[in-house]
Amino acid sequence: MDPTQAQHLADAYVSAAKFIGAGLAAIGMGAAAIGVGTIFGNFLSGALRNPSAADGQFGRAFIGAALAEGLGIFAFLVAILLLFVVR
Repeated sequence: MDPTQAQHLADAYVSAAKFIGAGLAAIGMGAAAIGVGTIFGNFLSGALRNPSAADGQFGRAFIGAALAEGLGIFAFLVAILLLFVVR
């Protein structure tokens, strides 16, 4: 195998690793969506069981959703960095 073929093979491996890493980071975005759904689902379940306590928990539900979405945005940024910045 001559050096140019070896370089092309190495570039192909790096490209494949970038796409695999971006795909794995996309799993983090899906996990964030599941987390937000769980947070609001449990909030609605609790609010329907005890409507008088719903007002006190509404802010906490949004804080939890914001934290879960923040992790999803971080996973998205990692995927974008892997695709467009890493050689």
